[in-house]
Amino acid sequence: MRESMEFDVVIVGAGPAGLSAACRLMQQAQDAERELTVCVVEKGSEVGAHILSGAVIESRALDELFPDWKAMGAPLNTPVTADELYLLKSETGATKLPNALIPKTMHNTGHGLNNYVVSLGNLCRWLAEQAEVLGVEVFPGFAAAEVLYHEDGSVKGIATGDMGITAAGEQGPNYTEGIELHAKYTLFAEGCRGHLGKQLISKYGLDTNADSQHYGIGLKELWDIDPGTHRPGLVIHGSGWPLNDGVSGGFFLYHLENHQAVVGLIVDLNYTNPWLSPFDEFQRLKHHPVLAQHLEGGTRVAYGARAITKGGFNALPKMSFPGGLLIGCNAGTLNFSKIKGTHTAMKSGMLAAEAVFEAIASNQANTELTGFADKFEQSWVYDELFRSRNFGPAMHKFGPILGGAFNFIDQNLFNGKLPITLHDDKPDYAQLKPADQCPKIAYPKPDGKLSFDKLSSVFLSNTNHEENQPCHLQLKYTSIPIRQNLPKFAEPAQRYCPAGVYEVIEEEAGPRFQINAQNCVHCKTCDIKDPAQNITWVVPEGAGGPNYSNM
Repeated sequence: MRESMEFDVVIVGAGPAGLSAACRLMQQAQDAERELTVCVVEKGSEVGAHILSGAVIESRALDELFPDWKAMGAPLNTPVTADELYLLKSETGATKLPNALIPKTMHNTGHGLNNYVVSLGNLCRWLAEQAEVLGVEVFPGFAAAEVLYHEDGSVKGIATGDMGITAAGEQGPNYTEGIELHAKYTLFAEGCRGHLGKQLISKYGLDTNADSQHYGIGLKELWDIDPGTHRPGLVIHGSGWPLNDGVSGGFFLYHLENHQAVVGLIVDLNYTNPWLSPFDEFQRLKHHPVLAQHLEGGTRVAYGARAITKGGFNALPKMSFPGGLLIGCNAGTLNFSKIKGTHTAMKSGMLAAEAVFEAIASNQANTELTGFADKFEQSWVYDELFRSRNFGPAMHKFGPILGGAFNFIDQNLFNGKLPITLHDDKPDYAQLKPADQCPKIAYPKPDGKLSFDKLSSVFLSNTNHEENQPCHLQLKYTSIPIRQNLPKFAEPAQRYCPAGVYEVIEEEAGPRFQINAQNCVHCKTCDIKDPAQNITWVVPEGAGGPNYSNM
């Protein structure tokens, strides 16, 4: 029997949704003068180690959670001061779009907006500190590996992963058994494509009435830049080159404090050409003059990648099930039209906390929190996502120019209430065309100044895993990569992975598929984009993966 611990609430994931839920639970408990035990488990080595986002955040949810956050020292130090949007036409050509032609949801200044350029990892570290002050127990370095169920099928809690299992599946000399964490209610806030959330959606059929979920891969770098070019609070977004031939996505470049800037590219994972490499598209993007002028003479100090859930309102699953809730990006609450998901994730966590506290105060446990759906539908986050429901499908169906025109009409003239709803119901993994039907893409060699190779990039992510452990990238059928994916799609895992995890090695006996799990930055792209849906991402040992410091 595994050791077990009992809590009122267990929260999986110390991101903005999970930590906001934890803080709101304890605030309510203090107001009601009621004892409440809340635990947050986080697979990263510390809170924030696995957090990756642009990030420009809207402070609306934080204003509600901690009205005095400025006096409390929250790390929102750089308000957005300027907002620019570009359409890149070629390697050097670009058009700067006037604000009057930009969908209003994409504006980051004016109109009473309170937007800040931040390190989301640092904000999560601050939220964890507030949670602990309120009495929450935060356990970093513990990976939630299994959902536990009662006999009636309701969620009982989770079990953390065993430590010290060898690659052969045997107990090694440092073996430590995982711990069961039991709760009246369990909140799953794992972020995009959470591996337990994926199981819960399947088990309870939570996506039965939803459109197919859609994803993008976001690649990001942190740079120390020339103080002479530093403009704190400058926000730049854009689309177009180098993405073409129906590939949708966009780039960002934000100026933080301390003479630093972040630059990144989001590539929608519904692309069709298996020769495309999101990593290499990102590297050549930085040579465009619109971006290069900010980076030249600077030093790249960090790199990371993470999938984002961007299906929006139409793809939202049912979030409640007996004994728990899906919240934040695990459910898909990101607002694609704003290119923001932190405030919506936080608000979903706060609403979950209110539903859970009401149930516990009424002496309920392991029930389905049907009241959460009512709270969600009556909230500003529901209204915001509903008004943006057409944004993503329009961009996917019509492209950046016609889709942008549709979204301008929908958002600026109809305030998001155009009386039609567009749907985009073909899964991302099913979009790839055979390799022999698509043009190969010749990517330039990195120059070591603005563009770099995968392995040196992974080095900057501080990624590490215990080497002698079972591979956390599991193949249902080991033969599929070489027998099926290689001849049909030129095995696209070699290119969609941003960390060099997957390789096809040519040997005398024929090609061999190799998985370099040590390199994995936990982006989840392989779990999403593999055309055979043959790769399942599961948690490795706790504390494994990237260790982002200021991302």
